[in-house]
Amino acid sequence: MADDEAQGPRAPRAGQSGLIVRVPEAEPLVGAWRDRLDPSARAGVPAHVTVLFPFLDASRIDEDVRAAIGEVLGRQEPFEARFDHCGRFPGVLYLALEPDTGFRRLTGAIVRRWPEHPPFGGEFEDAVPHLTVAQGQDEAVVEQVEADLRTGLPVVARVSAVDLLVYDGTRWRQRASFPLG
Repeated sequence: MADDEAQGPRAPRAGQSGLIVRVPEAEPLVGAWRDRLDPSARAGVPAHVTVLFPFLDASRIDEDVRAAIGEVLGRQEPFEARFDHCGRFPGVLYLALEPDTGFRRLTGAIVRRWPEHPPFGGEFEDAVPHLTVAQGQDEAVVEQVEADLRTGLPVVARVSAVDLLVYDGTRWRQRASFPLG
């Protein structure tokens, strides 16, 4: 999550949390690449699209917070996500969504409830929903990975839940899952 997100790597710290949508439908296409080229995969983060990172510190996530997350996400309808091409940020190769409105809706709903936690700490003007595959690689590697990914696109996924992950200092672990709708 923190390592693989968008427009630059950040080292996660113990106690950080984030909200993600798992995309198991993408694992056959991206799994081996992510294991080699995305540090977050090695830290236990599955293929995913981030809804919000960083979120609350783990010490602040109690039953009331989990109930509030469930309430906010329970008002959102499940949707289909279609990853149909690759995109790039500086140093990052990712699967892109068209349209990305479903993920933007999820992020917007969470941020309206917790406005003190903007996506990526407010570091980026537009937090583009995406599924990171590789980061910090030289251009030849990125081109090879992108060529391979194109052969398996599109990937279509049903989005029906958001997971809360917490970093324990070594690995990201699922703390809860919240159904949509």
